[in-house]
Amino acid sequence: MLIPNTLSIAGVDPSGGAGILADIKTMSALGAYGMAVVAALTAQNTRAVTHIAPVPPDFVAAQIDTLFDDVRVDAVKVGMLGQAGVTYIVAERLQHWQPGHVVLDPVMVAKSGDHLLERSAVDALREALIPQATVITPNLPEAAVLLGENAADSPKTMRRVAERLRRLMADDGPRWVFLKGGHLPGNDTIDMLHDGDRLVELPGRRIETRNTHGTGCTLSAALAALLPQISPVPEAARQAKAYLVRAIQASDQLQVGSGHGPVQHFHAWWPGHPQAVL
Repeated sequence: MLIPNTLSIAGVDPSGGAGILADIKTMSALGAYGMAVVAALTAQNTRAVTHIAPVPPDFVAAQIDTLFDDVRVDAVKVGMLGQAGVTYIVAERLQHWQPGHVVLDPVMVAKSGDHLLERSAVDALREALIPQATVITPNLPEAAVLLGENAADSPKTMRRVAERLRRLMADDGPRWVFLKGGHLPGNDTIDMLHDGDRLVELPGRRIETRNTHGTGCTLSAALAALLPQISPVPEAARQAKAYLVRAIQASDQLQVGSGHGPVQHFHAWWPGHPQAVL
């Protein structure tokens, strides 16, 4: 089977729990060859983001063009972009190169609560990138910002939000909203997939751990890795969520920092796991 080449366009988290480092780990664990375009720089750990340095949009474009000019790219995951200028240039270059799948994780706020996206860039996400996406993966607060309304607080209101988000996407081809319900109250968590016609619910239970840094990055990168390998989209989404759940369940194996630690991306590969291959 052809090993897919998957690209993360996102920011750098030096702690490795989120951003392109987490994306590369996820893609590798799921059988894809991971590549990265650096779209933003951060100084952060498991407790806080202390500084953000922008990457010039023309350099982001140069990275994308140089890579696509040589390498077959089967899927792209787009994460933290930070600035409106970078968002528009990423949208422009993806429109030019037309990769088979685009998974958009509209990263706005870090687990620590620090803002990662300029307010002026929200319009750029909505207008230029969302219409190109195969799947968008907002959580409830991110969905509220994109729609300019209050965050959903129940499965019923989530359904309406998923329908409104789907209207922001293009009508050609299979395009899906993966609305994450981790911010719902209670121990039951539900995610919803919607393609404008079907609505698929992915139920779950909250896992008691502080180590949830980078869960959104991990899920979207898992989707990018699996979409070229698995059809249809709902099955790829189920497997991506299952991978993330296992990574969270195994996260306490790691001892990284004193805040919100990372998930265990290589839970099925490192020694100590019953299915480890080492």
